[in-house]
Amino acid sequence: MRMDRLTSKFQMALADAQSVAVGRDHQFIEPAHLLTALLDQEGGTVRHLLAQADVNVNQLRSALGEALDRLPAVQGAAGDVHVSNELGRLLNQTDKLAQQRKDQYISSELFVLAAVEDKGAIGDIMRKSGASKGALEKAIEQVRGGQSVDDPNAEEQRQALQKYTIDLTERAEQGKLDPVIGRDDEIRRSVQVLQRRTKNNPVLSGDPSVGKTTIVESLAQRIVAGDVPESLRDKTVIS
Repeated sequence: MRMDRLTSKFQMALADAQSVAVGRDHQFIEPAHLLTALLDQEGGTVRHLLAQADVNVNQLRSALGEALDRLPAVQGAAGDVHVSNELGRLLNQTDKLAQQRKDQYISSELFVLAAVEDKGAIGDIMRKSGASKGALEKAIEQVRGGQSVDDPNAEEQRQALQKYTIDLTERAEQGKLDPVIGRDDEIRRSVQVLQRRTKNNPVLSGDPSVGKTTIVESLAQRIVAGDVPESLRDKTVIS
């Protein structure tokens, strides 16, 4: 797998995993090193993703620490560490998942998905912490908003969206939006504009408190309910 195909965040996590291995005098970088680095990464997306998928992150972090404690320490390795066969296999599986999604770059969340499907120790640790393939796939789709990864900085951009915006589709899924009665014509027209190949940016104009936000929230609710055309399925509405 080519390292230059990893997102910048994933590359940094791999470098951090190497540092963890060196600091513990481990001869190989194992999946537990990389997953630990992803969980501890400042500004990373993996911890939020796992929490969104109802994984017990604290239990997972503790189990990873115990797994690292069991690895043999090799004195005098002089920082010469290598990717283990198991981690290499998982990275190749992550690459395959990215290709299936037609991603130009390989992102951190797909390593997590590859890990939960793994039949080895890392998969066992994740599943015991509450991780499941279905929940992770759903969380990944919500985080991506139906988009592929075509930019090496995609994960940083997502983090900015999480920090400065509100995910209305997530709130709709959680039942935190009030039901909308009426406004069908405006909502239908907005959907029609969004489906255009060009000039597909609907503009909602009007005085304050006339219901512009209500139309957007209703669109988010319809996306969650699947009551939208195929081109809008699994899309994310943010404000």
